[in-house]
Amino acid sequence: MKKNMITGSKLWSIAMITSLLAACSSPATTSTTANAATSTTGTTKTVSVSEQTSVKYADLVSLDADDTNISWSEADSTAIKLNGTTATVTGSGAKAANGSVTISEAGTYVLSGELTDGQIVVNVADKGTVHLVLNGATIHDNDSAAIYIQKASKAVITLEKGTKNTVSDGKTYVYADATTDEPDAAIFSKADLTFNGAGQLTVTGNYNEGITSKDDLKIISGSISVKAADDGIKGKDMVAIQAGTITIEAEGDGIKSTNDTDTTKGYVSIAGGTFDIQSGNDGIQAETALVADGGTYNIVTGGGSANAPAKVEEGPFGGGGGGGWGGGTPPTDMGTPPDGEPPADMPEMPNNSGTNAGANTNGAAASNSANTTTTDNNADADTATTATESTSAKALKAGTDLTVNGGTYTIDSMDDSLHSNNNVTVNDGTFSIESGDDGIHADQALTINGGTITIAKSYEGLEGAMITLNDGDVDVTASDDGVNAAGGETETAANTAASTDSATTATDAATTSNISVTETTGTTSTTDQASQGTAVNQQGRGPGGMGGAAASNNEFHINGGSLTVNAGGDGLDSNGSINMTGGTVIVNGPTNSGNGALDYDGTFEISGGYLVAAGSSGMAQGTSDASTQNTIVMTFPATQKAGTLVHVQDSEGNNILTFAPAKDYQTVVVSSPDLAKDGSYVIYSGGTSTGKAVDGLYTDGTYSGGTQVVAFQSTSNVTWVNESGVTTANTGMGGPGGGGGQGGFGGGRNRSQSGTTSESTGTTDSAK
Repeated sequence: MKKNMITGSKLWSIAMITSLLAACSSPATTSTTANAATSTTGTTKTVSVSEQTSVKYADLVSLDADDTNISWSEADSTAIKLNGTTATVTGSGAKAANGSVTISEAGTYVLSGELTDGQIVVNVADKGTVHLVLNGATIHDNDSAAIYIQKASKAVITLEKGTKNTVSDGKTYVYADATTDEPDAAIFSKADLTFNGAGQLTVTGNYNEGITSKDDLKIISGSISVKAADDGIKGKDMVAIQAGTITIEAEGDGIKSTNDTDTTKGYVSIAGGTFDIQSGNDGIQAETALVADGGTYNIVTGGGSANAPAKVEEGPFGGGGGGGWGGGTPPTDMGTPPDGEPPADMPEMPNNSGTNAGANTNGAAASNSANTTTTDNNADADTATTATESTSAKALKAGTDLTVNGGTYTIDSMDDSLHSNNNVTVNDGTFSIESGDDGIHADQALTINGGTITIAKSYEGLEGAMITLNDGDVDVTASDDGVNAAGGETETAANTAASTDSATTATDAATTSNISVTETTGTTSTTDQASQGTAVNQQGRGPGGMGGAAASNNEFHINGGSLTVNAGGDGLDSNGSINMTGGTVIVNGPTNSGNGALDYDGTFEISGGYLVAAGSSGMAQGTSDASTQNTIVMTFPATQKAGTLVHVQDSEGNNILTFAPAKDYQTVVVSSPDLAKDGSYVIYSGGTSTGKAVDGLYTDGTYSGGTQVVAFQSTSNVTWVNESGVTTANTGMGGPGGGGGQGGFGGGRNRSQSGTTSESTGTTDSAK
C-alpha cells in the first residue's frame, strides 16, 4: 500500500489547497442510501440488520420416485451388451447399428461391457422415464458425446453397486454443419438428468465438458469423478446434489448452473456429499442462488491463492471515497505537512501509471460481479454472449444469494473464496480459507449467524456493503483490510424518496433485502445515512474528508460471536458506520501509520461486548461519544514490540485488559462493560501473566512484573490517554477518506461535537 508522496513544501501546499477546495465545493450532504425506501411522513423507523431467513436444499429441490429408483430386474429391462465397436441388444426399445445404440422407448436399459468408439443415444418421443443402468460399462466416442440424451421426458442413470463405469469422448467433435454446436460433453442431455446408485463413474470430457444437462441435473448418490477440458458438471436450470462422492478436475468451472433468463432457475443446491474440486475457473458457480446445507469440500481454484495477481491499491490513501481533510480542523500552516515532515511509513501518493485495473481499492467493494467465467468454447445457443469476459476463479460463487447452512470447507482460491453478486449468509459450517482476493465477499449484505471461519490468507477478509456478525467464531488474516464495509448499489436519498412515500413500501423493501425495520419515534436512527453524512465532526471519529468524504450508507454490525483480525491495512474499515452490541472483537492492526486498527467515516457506537484493537498511531480512532459503553484509547510514547503485554486495571486492581498484540503497536483501544465513565485506571506495559491467552487475550491468571505507564481518571465515555495522562483525541495526520472516491488526508480528531445525531422534528423511514 505504498504510494508516491510529494514532499516539497510548496507542492504540499498546492496539494492540500486543491484537496480543500475540491472538498469544500461538494454538496453539504453527500451520503446516499442503498436499497433504501424513504418516507417523509409517518413515524420514524430505526433500521437494524436482522438474521436473514435460511434457505435450505429442501426449499429448492423436490425429488420424485424416479430420482431415487435404483432397482431393476432382468425380466423387466432390456440388456445392452457392449463389445468393441458393436453392441448386442436383448429386449425391446433399443437398436444397435453402426457401432451405436439408439433407445427409442421409455423403460429400463442395463449396459455392460465396452464400447470403444460408439454412442448411446436416447431419442424417445413419448412420455416416460428412460432408466439407464451402468453395470460395469465403458463407453467412448471419438468424435461426439458418448451418452447423448437427445430427447426424453427424463433420464436417470443408475450406477450399479460394486461396479466401475467409464464414459469419455475425443478431443474433436464432428457436427452435421457449421451451425451445430451440441452435444459438447461426454455425457450430454437435453432433458432432466439424474444420477443415483452406489457404483463408480469416471467421466472424461476431452473435447469440452464432462457432464451437461440443458434442464435439471440431479445427483442423488454414487461416486463420480470428472475430468474436463472446460466445465466439469453443468446443469442449465439447476444442479441439485443430495449426496455422493464427487471429484472434479476441470479447466473451466467445477460445478455450475447457467439459466440467466429465469430468476427461479439457474441455482445450485447441495444437501451433502464429499467434494474434491480443482478448477481453472470457479469451483461451484450458480447463475442465481447457491445453497449448501452440508458436505465436505476441498476446493482449489485457478491454481490457488499463490497464483493470484498482485494487488495494487488505486487512489490517494486508498482511493475511492471523498478526499480532503476529514472532519477535524486542518493544519493552519500549509507550507509544511502537519507535524513536520511526513512519517517514513506514510503511504505514498500514486503516480497513476501502471495501475492494475483489476486491483481492489480501499473503499470500493471489490465486486467481481462483472468477472464471470471465461466464455465457453462452444457456448449454448440460448446463453451465448458476445461480451468479452474475464476469468473468475472463485470457490463458491452465486449470482444472487449464497447461503451456507453447514459443512466443512477447505478452500484455496485464486479469487474470492465465497462470493455473491448480492447477499452472502453463513448460518453454520467450518471454513479453512486461503484466498488470493477476498475471503468472503458480498456485493450487498454479508451476514454471519454461526460457524467457525478461519481465513488464513486474503487480500481483504470480509467485504460487503453491509456486514453483520450475529454469532460464530471468525479469524481473519488479511494483507489489506480485515473487514471492509464498502461498496454496494447506491441510490441518492432524493431519488429514493421520490420513488416511494409509504411505510408499507419501506417495510417491503426491507423484507426483500433481509433488513428489518423497527418502529421508533422522536429521533432519527443512528443508522440514518443522511444524518451520518452531515455529522462528520465527532470526537474519536477518524479519517474521512471534508464534504466529499462524508459517511456512506455502508455499515458493520457486531451483535455477538467472536472476531479476530490480523490486518496489514485497516483492521475494521467501514465507509459508513460501525455498531457493536455484543461479542468479542480482537484487532491486530497495521504497523504503518497509513492505516488504522479502526477506520470508519460515520460513527462507531458501542453498547456491549468486548473490543480490543492494537495498531499504529498515525490514523488511530476510538469509538464515538454517542456510545453507551466506555472506551480507553492509549497511545504509547514509542512503538511497542509484538508480544509485549499491555495491561489495564482499575484502582482496586481488577483486570480490565491483559493483551499481547501479535504485531508491533503504539495505540491500543479497549472497550469493556467493566469500564466506568469516571473510573480510575492504571496502564502497564510488559510483564507476564499466569493465565492462558486466546488470540493474545488473557481472561484469567495473575498479571505481574510490568512497568506502569500512566495512572488516570477517565473523564468521558471515550478517554484518550498517553504517558502524561488524559489528553485530547488524536490530532495528528488523519486517515484516508475510506473508499469510494478520491481519498485524501483524513481529518484530525480534535472534535467539538459529540457522536449523537440531532433530534428530528419530522419523521423518516429508512430501510436499506
